[in-house]
Amino acid sequence: MTAYNLEKLKFLIVDDNDNMRFLVGTILRSLGVRDYRESGDGIAAFDELGHYPADIVVCDWDMRPMTGLEFTRMVRSGSDSTNRFIPIIMLTGYTEIQRVVEARDSGVHEFLAKPVSAKTLYARVRSIIEYPRPFIRASLYFGPDRRRKENLNYDGAERRIAPPKTLN
Repeated sequence: MTAYNLEKLKFLIVDDNDNMRFLVGTILRSLGVRDYRESGDGIAAFDELGHYPADIVVCDWDMRPMTGLEFTRMVRSGSDSTNRFIPIIMLTGYTEIQRVVEARDSGVHEFLAKPVSAKTLYARVRSIIEYPRPFIRASLYFGPDRRRKENLNYDGAERRIAPPKTLN
């Protein structure tokens, strides 16, 4: 396993719970992160991204007045979004498969169940570094490619590589 020096990465922590923001900030500092900012809700976080060039967002799912999913969709598709490609790690205490799928389908890079630890948060950051995914636009979706593995048995048309053929 490669150990990464995270001191030059900038993080934005988005959570409406002060204690959770403090915990995530403490974990990031323990991992060597020197520069991070905090926002107490998705609206403030979106505004913060307008002048703080974060490299990674760590965002809670269940917030008010804007949920983490709404924040993610706004970052990915908002006309005034300053960085649609920023990796987003979604934190949540709810880990049902439908929630994981919903987070993935909103444009989240990584999903992290609470309680969060230095080991699990570092694993998600490492995944973002080691396995960068291209961004795609498909119908209403814009975000990281949702396919994490290549299906070697698939023999259909590869729509994301070649442009569609037109009839003349």
